[in-house]
Amino acid sequence: MNESAIIPRFGPATITADDPRYESLLRGTNHRFVAKPDRVCVVTSTEQVVTVVGDAVARGLRVTVRSGGHGFEGFFAAEGGVLLDLSEMTDVSFDPSRAAFAIEPGATLGHVYRVLFKGWNVTIPGGECTEVGVGGHFAGGGYGPLSRRLGAVVDYLYAVEVVVVDADGVARAVVATREPDDPHRDLWWAHTGGGGGNFGVVTRYWVRSPGVTSADPAELLPKAPSRWRVAFCMWPWESMTEESFTTLLRNVGTWFERNSAPGAPHAQHSASFYASHRSGGALLLQAMIDDEIPDAGALLDAYFDAVSEGVGVESSRTQVVRPWLYFAAYPNWGDPGTQDIRRIKIKAAYLRKGYTERQLATIWQHLTGEHGVQNQLILIGYGGQVNTVPPDATATAQRDSVLKAAYMAVWGDEAEDHTHITRLREFYRDVYADTGGVPVPGEVSDGSYINYPDVDLADPTWNASGVPWSTLYYKDNYPRLQQVKQRYDPGDEFRHGLSIELP
Repeated sequence: MNESAIIPRFGPATITADDPRYESLLRGTNHRFVAKPDRVCVVTSTEQVVTVVGDAVARGLRVTVRSGGHGFEGFFAAEGGVLLDLSEMTDVSFDPSRAAFAIEPGATLGHVYRVLFKGWNVTIPGGECTEVGVGGHFAGGGYGPLSRRLGAVVDYLYAVEVVVVDADGVARAVVATREPDDPHRDLWWAHTGGGGGNFGVVTRYWVRSPGVTSADPAELLPKAPSRWRVAFCMWPWESMTEESFTTLLRNVGTWFERNSAPGAPHAQHSASFYASHRSGGALLLQAMIDDEIPDAGALLDAYFDAVSEGVGVESSRTQVVRPWLYFAAYPNWGDPGTQDIRRIKIKAAYLRKGYTERQLATIWQHLTGEHGVQNQLILIGYGGQVNTVPPDATATAQRDSVLKAAYMAVWGDEAEDHTHITRLREFYRDVYADTGGVPVPGEVSDGSYINYPDVDLADPTWNASGVPWSTLYYKDNYPRLQQVKQRYDPGDEFRHGLSIELP
């Protein structure tokens, strides 16, 4: 065969409603949202993105973007226009010209972990849902089981390539780096927690550890664990009284307040708490750690011992050790629901300290009442190395929190949408009743997380605090994000339900 005739990539593939492929491309992970674009354009290179975006703008067509399809609010699901599908841009490679690893936006986290590990024995502190695409995960300030030890993903972002649209409607690709003298440095900064779909189309990220200058790629990111220890501690819901439940949840908050300092022994491991509705059967603590850390198993047991103190209900414990890739890249690890049960609503909050007594009582009421049987609360360990970065050094402003909270419901029947969404909204509103139904930054709370977007924060029906959604997500960084928006997307070509507004 003539090797010059081999075409390694295709595209752009333009798929319209009369194409048999069209229906398969309209949904992401969250089945609540179905896109209805005039056309789907599947692209495989930066040059193709420039062409498709430029053509759409010239025709007056709205452009929406999807990489992995895991957006919880379906921001890609616009009516009409062009849906730009980046899911086939999946390359992960070492770029010697920048002494950094280049990662395309359609690459899933699992794919990134596999390539970095197999090629160079390195990794990044990304999320545990391995089918998430890096396109939105990185831009929104992604985190994962290694973040307490290593920091947020954006702390490793060296550069980003973005297709932007000038005031005259011309699309072009811009590379922005974290170098102090880079004229586009603000565009890099905006992608360190400013959220996806705000400024342009990301076509490539470059990552490497800050301050590292080695020419050896195996030294440019943290070493990957070789063996990964995962531990579980479980209580039966049926044995829980209000006193035992609130003691457990109070202990969780207290433990994170005391064990989330950067470099502390327990900052070496992840730690989470999962509470379904009482009808779900069990309450769960989970922790994960690099098994090469001294006394790894004892650290996890100490975590379980501290959180269990005074609960008065017998628990069961398990610890397993497996090769790193078994957990880091196992398909769908951590993803909510199943293929048929993927209607999802999520609401989020940062915690600077544990819940108040009133909040503990409210959580008990909602997780044990007759309504809200799909509701669940997940508390995910944060802090540690994340909190060594100043709040304005990246667009990720929350740099002194110890927990992220996710309030989530997952169901399968479209007819139940209103019921489950309303009950989850009421749960969240009641937890934050003292601050207008939302986690206003203060002594306990510190706003919300843009990678778990929630359009309710922009709705006065559910946000009665008087604090705008933009402050809840970005705090004092929002005006600077608006200036970046003005410079790189002056026509507001890239927008969605919670997009950065022009100043």
